[in-house]
Amino acid sequence: MPEPTDHDALRAAFRWCIPERYNIAVDVCDRWAAIAPERPAIIEVSGDWRVEPVSFGWFREHSNRLAQALRACGVGRGDRVAILLPQGRAVLTAHLAAYKLGAIAVPLAALFGVDALAYRLADSGAKAIITNAPGLAKLRQIAEPLPELALQISTDGADGAALGWDALLADASPDFTPVETAPDDPALMIYTSGTTGNPKGALHGHRVLPGHLPGVQMPHEFMPQPGDLAWTPADWAWAGGLLNMLLPALHFGVAVVARPVTRFEPDEAYRLMQDLGIRNAFVPPTALRMLRGAGNPQGRFKLNLRTVAAAGEALGAETLAWGREALGLSINEAYGQTECNLVLASSAAIGVSRPGAIGKAVPGHEVAIIRPDGTVCAVGEQGQIAVRRPDPVMFLEYWRNPAATAAKFVGDWMTTGDEGVQDEDGYVRFIGRDDDVITSSGYRIGPGEIEDCLLKHPAVALAAVIGKPDRLRTEIVKAFVVLKSGLAGSPALVSELQGFVRARLSAHEYPREIAFRDELPMTTTGKIIRRALRAEA
Repeated sequence: MPEPTDHDALRAAFRWCIPERYNIAVDVCDRWAAIAPERPAIIEVSGDWRVEPVSFGWFREHSNRLAQALRACGVGRGDRVAILLPQGRAVLTAHLAAYKLGAIAVPLAALFGVDALAYRLADSGAKAIITNAPGLAKLRQIAEPLPELALQISTDGADGAALGWDALLADASPDFTPVETAPDDPALMIYTSGTTGNPKGALHGHRVLPGHLPGVQMPHEFMPQPGDLAWTPADWAWAGGLLNMLLPALHFGVAVVARPVTRFEPDEAYRLMQDLGIRNAFVPPTALRMLRGAGNPQGRFKLNLRTVAAAGEALGAETLAWGREALGLSINEAYGQTECNLVLASSAAIGVSRPGAIGKAVPGHEVAIIRPDGTVCAVGEQGQIAVRRPDPVMFLEYWRNPAATAAKFVGDWMTTGDEGVQDEDGYVRFIGRDDDVITSSGYRIGPGEIEDCLLKHPAVALAAVIGKPDRLRTEIVKAFVVLKSGLAGSPALVSELQGFVRARLSAHEYPREIAFRDELPMTTTGKIIRRALRAEA
């Protein structure tokens, strides 16, 4: 990115400059290991709060050893290497080794159940999986055969058919010459969250990392800056954890804090940010709302944050206002998809920040609101958010699914399935997924605005809004609400919440039904699974 001045100047001056030969592992690891081998790449924080820096030199050696071991076991260019591990040095080592081999890394969330793993391993045709003892236990519960899965490696040691990580690396050479790769050569396959239909493998080339860099620099206010230290609670198997934080930060030489957790705990997150002195955090909106629900951190924790970015769901004006008050900064929102990530963003540092809006197009990306025929909508006209190809952050294809790949495009516009509106200043406001938008009495209603309104009520911790079929109105608005600790739902509270929304939004948007829940169904990326709520309704 050029030196930051203002958004229009950045867009005008920006040019992509991606070399003809490019490999993610060489960029984020070997390049830094040659310059400063002792420089910390990952700072591991164990369950009992032991802190251990791991250097770029360590990662170069151990990823070389793993690449040698994988090659000796028959893994080569184009083979899929599944990675099923929590945050930590082994995840990054596995990614780097796969990229150096010219193989395709397939990150899998540690929270996936047996069926979710079985589907992705079978669909990807993974030749190898790198996991731990809990991961092996899940693998053994998979009933259907996985004939292409020839190699299992466990970081917890040899176990049955699985080879032990430590022994395998100890016997391998620390010298390895990465294969030459072009930007369009496959490097990474991340499965969509499957909010509608079966998950699809979004295949990305090595160019996906440089494609992400301007979309990371905007919300993180022109990383790298002196003292930057990055962290995200998002699983590194998700595009948000891997590509919104881990790999871009390493490209910039910024160390990343790794702490494996199975459940997001607000006070623990505050303590981690305080004790490590974290400067740059990527926190999904649901986790931010949980931080907000835990009370104001001021007086309890001493934070040193420089930037907080959020993506994955609409942030909402209420959470933005809370960030300014409680964290002392503007939470910068970003938008993208597994298929084409970080193409819209906010950046308070250059004045791109507006409550209720995602932000503006990131330099290097052409984003528009389009009609079904591919024509661009007028200012203020609702349509589908789309990204024009070619674009280096855009996926190559859906794995083994050419029909779905073709259906993703209208001409040169990659459709997102997300409804939005662009204003006269270029800000994009997210309305909702095509299948989330509610049609009631002739009105098209986005759930995000209602959810954000409900969150302003002092009793509400989380909220999800869907359309429930109705003979008279086509659909009615129904809200599922998680209350703050110690509070209980009642008919009186239902009426109070309905009146609260009616008074602040409009008579056609208030939830005609409200159901109280202890928790809401979510994907492993922290997105509310509205289809599950719609099915219940």
